[in-house]
Amino acid sequence: MPEDWPPLWQVLNLIKGKNWPAVLKYAESIRDGKKIACIELKQAVDRFFCDLENPDYYIDSKGPEFCIQIIEKTLCHQQGEKLDGTPLRGTPFLLEPFHKFIVYNLLGFKLAGTDVVRFHEALIFIPRKNIKTSFAAALAWALSLWYRKSGSKTYITAAALMQSLESFNFLSYNIDRMGENAKNGGTVKVIDNNNEHSLESSLPDGSFFIRALAANPDAQDSLNCNIAICDEIHAFKQPKQYNLFKEAMKAYTNKLLIGISTAGDNEQAFLGQRLKYCRKILDGTVKDEQYFIFMCCANPDENGDIDYTNPAVHEMANPAYGVSIRPEEIMNDSLQAQNDPQQRKDFFAKSLNVYTNALKAYFNIDEFRKSDRAYNWNLEQLAKLPIDWYGGADLSKLHDLTAAALFGNYKGVDIIITHAFFPVVAAHLKAEQDNIPLFGWQDDGWLTMCNSPTVNHSDVVKWFVDMRKKGFKIKQVGHDRKFCREYFIGMKEAGFKIIDQPQYYYKKSEGFRHIEQSAKNGALFYLHSEAFEYCVENVSAVEKTDDMIQYDKVQPEHRIDLFDASVFACIRYLESLDRSRAAKKWWGET
Repeated sequence: MPEDWPPLWQVLNLIKGKNWPAVLKYAESIRDGKKIACIELKQAVDRFFCDLENPDYYIDSKGPEFCIQIIEKTLCHQQGEKLDGTPLRGTPFLLEPFHKFIVYNLLGFKLAGTDVVRFHEALIFIPRKNIKTSFAAALAWALSLWYRKSGSKTYITAAALMQSLESFNFLSYNIDRMGENAKNGGTVKVIDNNNEHSLESSLPDGSFFIRALAANPDAQDSLNCNIAICDEIHAFKQPKQYNLFKEAMKAYTNKLLIGISTAGDNEQAFLGQRLKYCRKILDGTVKDEQYFIFMCCANPDENGDIDYTNPAVHEMANPAYGVSIRPEEIMNDSLQAQNDPQQRKDFFAKSLNVYTNALKAYFNIDEFRKSDRAYNWNLEQLAKLPIDWYGGADLSKLHDLTAAALFGNYKGVDIIITHAFFPVVAAHLKAEQDNIPLFGWQDDGWLTMCNSPTVNHSDVVKWFVDMRKKGFKIKQVGHDRKFCREYFIGMKEAGFKIIDQPQYYYKKSEGFRHIEQSAKNGALFYLHSEAFEYCVENVSAVEKTDDMIQYDKVQPEHRIDLFDASVFACIRYLESLDRSRAAKKWWGET
């Protein structure tokens, strides 16, 4: 803050000027293609322009203008250099256009006829070195001051305390620089010791409290706040590390929970699931009017590849490209990544915001999704198709995920129907420990919770029976009998033809390759099952001789059971097809 400025509480009343033109110009540059942007950011901008015309909302500039200007008028850089090497320490913390776009969205949109802010939750997903952590701290500062009349309480949190302290130290540095530290006669009480890291102040028209802490749900059940900023949420091991702060806001109307992060290395963890949900909001699949999303990442091309040495891709993923991101430096990093697989993993995650487990996965999930979206049969329609169906079951783990599948082909389109089973006793623990969305699958109809400590194989038998009752003509079902004789007997008693199918990779390769080819050719449909997609994403594979392939899980805690069951079912279809062709040839038919 300039030396000739008055004390903090007076600065709050000096906010003037408009940043709206800069926000609008930024959004228009994305919309009009003048600025390189990823698909997700383009969708966010499209949503922004639609919201401007939505009669349910109106733009109130007071909040965003206050926050933008209080940041720029009171905060300075603590460290860093400009692109030309000039030190940044002590220079004003000026927001970039994308920062202002975020602030205007978060605070500007209000419900028509009210003073209630529209967004209560946000995800800011950008790569490292894009002025992310200091922006998080600046947001905490500005929002706390804006809501001071409500007695604002803000938490800055991360999986590790050290991460949240980066934001706290940035604010503490600025408090000292302003001369507002209570130790020096200022208005802000700073506590910074082993037990607490907080800023607190009582102003003539309100108060605020900001605290940095680690996200530890076992020790923080009594939190109460209206603002929470969760930094680097890719490191959150459990959803409750995030949901803890969501629950802490229940007493407030105008509240805001912001998750900020780069990509991690496990897409099945908490952030990965958040991203899937957010992408559904952006593409219109899910309607969530209280969730703001700002995502910047590298998009794959039509073949599923990322041209990671292309400057356009670098700019697409990094909103501060040319500001805090040095073009020549990121290009050099990409060339190192080209020649060093270990460097490549880190470059994809931290510089391009691409999950690195996808690099280990065998399949390009986008190929599967593209093929699946081309068709839209429901179960009732599929049951009426004049075709035979072939079943498969993966029963290897009674205490874990068990899977069943049906495979059919209609006019050249391969159709996979899958269903999962899980013991309800272990469901909560496994869903939390291994980040498997079991209860979401249950809600969507892709999973049955078994009311027993282990998977009840009679439930699996019942599923096949129910599918037959729906009209599916099930010719035969394949499975590895050594894992479950009880299931084998149950299926026999239900009148199904059961084929013993050992899990040898050379036997499973044919089914694997057939499904792979169908997906690539756009001839695979799986009823838009996210449970099946989850398993496909977790498949890693090793090429063997003679086009054979041996596959397993990307990570030990991941699951591929639904895919495995579909391979069993596909093999049954293929072997039946071979026998049919051989029979026709023997009878002289063509």
